[in-house]
Amino acid sequence: MENFEVLKPFGPSIVKMKMPDTMVKEINNYVDTLILDEEKIKKLDQGHMLIGKVQQEFLMEVNFMKKIKWAEFLASKVSNWVKEDLKKDIKNFQLIKSWVVRQFKNDYNPVHWHSGEISGVGYLKVPHNLGNTSQPDKKTNENGKLQLIFGSPNLFSKSTFLIKPELGDFYLFPNYLMHTVYPFSGTDEERRSVSFNAKVEFFK
Repeated sequence: MENFEVLKPFGPSIVKMKMPDTMVKEINNYVDTLILDEEKIKKLDQGHMLIGKVQQEFLMEVNFMKKIKWAEFLASKVSNWVKEDLKKDIKNFQLIKSWVVRQFKNDYNPVHWHSGEISGVGYLKVPHNLGNTSQPDKKTNENGKLQLIFGSPNLFSKSTFLIKPELGDFYLFPNYLMHTVYPFSGTDEERRSVSFNAKVEFFK
């Protein structure tokens, strides 16, 4: 299936796909307008409830999500994933909440997991330069990247999977999958992402 890839780097599978360019643009326009309204953004702020050590995390409004058919988009992709990997059909998809994270230099998300059963993250803005590590000779630079964590390492299974954010990329994963987002440096540009939690019910 085009722009839809089921990955299984360790125990549970995850999905890598692309958000439509129009959807990325619509959400970015919505966010850019919303952040100018201090009163509204204060009501939607989720910083006190979410784990992130970032400048701004806020809920997307229901009316806007309905306008862009956000739940329908997510449900269709989750349905494809479940059918391909579990050979099951989804009876019901319930979007619990969806939120936007605005991350800037030195912000980060410590290791955590989500509620619901299915979660995901998509990238709306990605800095051109995430900066160098303090040890440039190291092969891996985690700056600004998402790391998924599962189980413990052994001979035939890795316990981590590192994801470099790319504009428009969207990942689906089980809610219980622990993950973290590393801080970045080298630029004052914004790293913007959208996430969600959802419940699913299968046909027997």
